[in-house]
Amino acid sequence: MMKKIVAIAAMLFAVGSWAAVDANKATEAELLGIKGVGPAMSKRITDARKEAPFKDWADFMGRVKGVKDKAATQLSAEGLTIDGQGFGAPAAPAVTAAKVEPKAAGKAAAAPAPVKAAAKP
Repeated sequence: MMKKIVAIAAMLFAVGSWAAVDANKATEAELLGIKGVGPAMSKRITDARKEAPFKDWADFMGRVKGVKDKAATQLSAEGLTIDGQGFGAPAAPAVTAAKVEPKAAGKAAAAPAPVKAAAKP
């Protein structure tokens, strides 16, 4: 009976260690449990979070010094989330069609001037 209790406790501990850590809710100690987060980064995260909760990964990366795409990818792979969301590749900004103004009526497009060949001696 005691072996079963110990086995169940070990399994629960193992499952808990793989649980995601939300940057908006985690303590400094929980953040330190993530590979790649040291004491300095843990403090930067909690200090930035005091101003306001992180909205998304872009907000997190903008407010926490030292976290860019590569670091965010690694931290997300280790279990760090922002409101339950892992880091994904940043979406490309939407491309808007440039406004093309019609040419004024009656004006011809300027054609390049022809190049004259040099006279042979």
